[in-house]
Amino acid sequence: MNAPLAAPALQGSRPRVTIIGAGPGGLAAAMLLAAQGARVTLHEKDEVVGGRTRTLTTDQGYRFDLGPTFFLYPRILSEIFSSCGASLEEEVELKRLDPQYRLVFEGSETIEATSDIPRMEAEIAQLNPGDAAGLRPFFEANRRKLEAFRPVLENAFASPARFLTPGLLKSLPLMRPHQTVDQDLARYFRDPRVRLAFSFQTKYLGMSPFRCPSLFTILSFLEYEHGVFHPVGGCGAVSDAMARVAGRLGVDIRLGSEIERISFDGRKATGVEVGGTRHAADAVVVNADFAHAMPRLIPDALRRRWPDKRIAKARYSCSTFMLYLGVEGTFPDLAHHTILLAEDYRRNISQIEAGEIPDVPSLYLHHPGKTDDSMAPAGHTSLYLLVPVPNMRDAEQHGFDWEAEAPRYRRLALDRLKLLGLGDLEPRIRYERMVTPREWRDEYAVGFGATFNLSHDLGQMLCFRPRNRFDGVEGVYLVGGGTHPGSGLPVIYEGARISSGLLARDLGLGAVPQGTGFAEIEPSYQTAR
Repeated sequence: MNAPLAAPALQGSRPRVTIIGAGPGGLAAAMLLAAQGARVTLHEKDEVVGGRTRTLTTDQGYRFDLGPTFFLYPRILSEIFSSCGASLEEEVELKRLDPQYRLVFEGSETIEATSDIPRMEAEIAQLNPGDAAGLRPFFEANRRKLEAFRPVLENAFASPARFLTPGLLKSLPLMRPHQTVDQDLARYFRDPRVRLAFSFQTKYLGMSPFRCPSLFTILSFLEYEHGVFHPVGGCGAVSDAMARVAGRLGVDIRLGSEIERISFDGRKATGVEVGGTRHAADAVVVNADFAHAMPRLIPDALRRRWPDKRIAKARYSCSTFMLYLGVEGTFPDLAHHTILLAEDYRRNISQIEAGEIPDVPSLYLHHPGKTDDSMAPAGHTSLYLLVPVPNMRDAEQHGFDWEAEAPRYRRLALDRLKLLGLGDLEPRIRYERMVTPREWRDEYAVGFGATFNLSHDLGQMLCFRPRNRFDGVEGVYLVGGGTHPGSGLPVIYEGARISSGLLARDLGLGAVPQGTGFAEIEPSYQTAR
């Protein structure tokens, strides 16, 4: 492990940075900026760090991830830890999963998704023998695509001109911006089920594979090329480790501390207000959900590119209906991750896009006990059930009321689990918590309950997304899924590195190490089977 970084000798000369929100982006920014000599204060409205990347623990001993349930592409966070004098591998135990997940096609086949290419070819052949030959060309094309797109994922874009470089223009044929994910996959796989096996990952962005830009075939490629990992203790263990390292670097983490607004002198941010008290700062980093926080933190008149009207009309991801279930008994045949894909998947997706609640939904089931005994008491199981549904704004346009309809949808979701061989869970449930889009919005401060933030369509990517150095004001920077490069843990960590680099340069701090980003295969980790 690297030696801890020394703080500058003159405490008073160090710039003061306030960070709003201790989610993954805020924690990463706190680490990076403190390591470069800033005096960092991190305010979190809740009593725990992690934002949606936290672990819920019950009195009975059940543990659940609140939001993200797996870790993808650890290299970026590993580099951030290293640049801060720490080691991710020493702080968190990560287990690589094989199989990565089980895909259940309703009314059809089940395949075990694995990064072992010959085994995966055999799995694909169960669905369509001819499509197995497309796997290696698909991987090779996406290696080239990711390499071509790396500069976009790893750099800030203040204007379209910054994006339209000769190198990136030359790479556009690889990215096929005129095609969707499903259309691009059709070049390799004829069977729609096989294409779905490599495109359901667009749900990580809250989007449909039939609308999502073809660039995002790299999502499934990253899984197969670089692995799907389980952090022992849940994804909240990663957030806790980040907070520990930040604390060792001198970050002042204040829990239960909700920021009321950012203070300005003209267009320059001068601090924040908490409980009616102003705290001065030389720069402010916003890690709160963009659509929820911006109308509250910054006056509308100062947000020239993102006024209230634009935020209200922007395009947002879907939401999720959640059940966290502590169940008596175990399920030895249940995979760590299981995705049930509705037989009429296109209709399922179309209903969500239209703001309708799916009547035959697809779902995702997390069973961490397959890999990690710490997630439930002996003889019991923690299950995390996620159903993609419309966000609150879209659902309310159809008059849907979650308060009235949640019990019925709970019953539907539990009944769908019978297709996975779980039987009737009702008599075995010993703990239960439900989170609907309404709770995401009201309890967890997620704008419109859109759990994957702003959509990642071509009109809301790159310089068209809220920028890392926020437009129209001085001294405000964004991290998290609502800014460039976008959603997903590795992308959010990379975004924190971009924003922290801009801030450090603006305040005359040491340069934030940018690392190799999405360039290389990460180190080997223990594999769980």
